[in-house]
Amino acid sequence: MGHSIYIADDEANIRELIKSFLESDGYTVSAFATGDELAEAFEKEPADLVILDIMMPGTDGLTLCKQLREKSSVPIIILTAKDSEYDYVHGITIGSDDYLTKPFRPTALLMRVRSLLRRMDMNEKADQSAKFSERDVKVGDLTFSVERNEIFCGGRPIKLTRTELRMLSYMMQNPQKAYSRDELLNAIWGYDTKVETRVTDETLRRIRKQLSLCGSNVSVRTMWGFGYRIEVNGDDK
Repeated sequence: MGHSIYIADDEANIRELIKSFLESDGYTVSAFATGDELAEAFEKEPADLVILDIMMPGTDGLTLCKQLREKSSVPIIILTAKDSEYDYVHGITIGSDDYLTKPFRPTALLMRVRSLLRRMDMNEKADQSAKFSERDVKVGDLTFSVERNEIFCGGRPIKLTRTELRMLSYMMQNPQKAYSRDELLNAIWGYDTKVETRVTDETLRRIRKQLSLCGSNVSVRTMWGFGYRIEVNGDDK
């Protein structure tokens, strides 16, 4: 059986188009006219991925995204009818994994769905084989526990979304390396910067905030004209 996907969009034609397109790719899809209906279904049977329109009667997509993120790490894609910088930043800030502006090509949405679910599967396989890992990854006072698929700061777990965890653990594998936006976007989401670059910058902004909140001696440095790298404060390298 394919991955299960929940869609909430009050526009019936868009809702059914997405449902039909994803089902043709082998996914099991349930479509809802409101966010409240999706929330009720998710409470009974969680999905593997959720697609939310922002403007809906009842609970809007951003509010529902925040509610879901408080209790689940399910991948979430936000849809919006306008290219609003506020909607974009707010959606990413409260925990969505990706963002798409209407009108959009169904293939663009499918690419995002495939990428997020592929990464989720890879993480689950990593969890299952973690006991065979020789050691955890340590940078400064940060430790990425392969077995627990979690990052600790001075022995305390850091509260990270699935996407933030993937990006920070990826950069910790080679802390001296400078990563371009192209590489990060492709490694974490599975597509290039022609699709979307703001999501990379916003995810790193949130990571910086979490590192600051936990008092870590590791920071994300901007390499102007190229990208980013992580470094240990006070390290002369």
